[in-house]
Amino acid sequence: MDNVRYTRDHEWIRVDGDVGTVGITNYAQSQLGDIVFVELPEIGKKLSKGAEAAVVESVKAASEVYAPMSGEVIAINDGLESSPATVNEDAQGKGWFLRLKLAKVGELDDLMTADAYDQYLESISREPPGSS
Repeated sequence: MDNVRYTRDHEWIRVDGDVGTVGITNYAQSQLGDIVFVELPEIGKKLSKGAEAAVVESVKAASEVYAPMSGEVIAINDGLESSPATVNEDAQGKGWFLRLKLAKVGELDDLMTADAYDQYLESISREPPGSS
């Protein structure tokens, strides 16, 4: 079973048991452009699914990163503070943002598989500008 799932807001979560590692997708980082700053939550912060978990700033815009699942922040990628461009270089690997101790593992079922996310990206790339 694939343990990585995706949101419509372009976050990913890799689940291992009751811990989820969260970041933004390659699509999201490509849309943002060069990332210059990442604001991460404090360890111990409890997040609800869909709540703001982090903020990423690029040369183009600032954008919120939302929690794909509910849980408590148990680790952050503090290397992003000194090297935010890691998100551009490896968004779905070394550019992860935080790890959550998952509160509701069943929420995983509400997220998209890799195939479903790829289909979602295809559907939004076909929309005319300004229709989203």
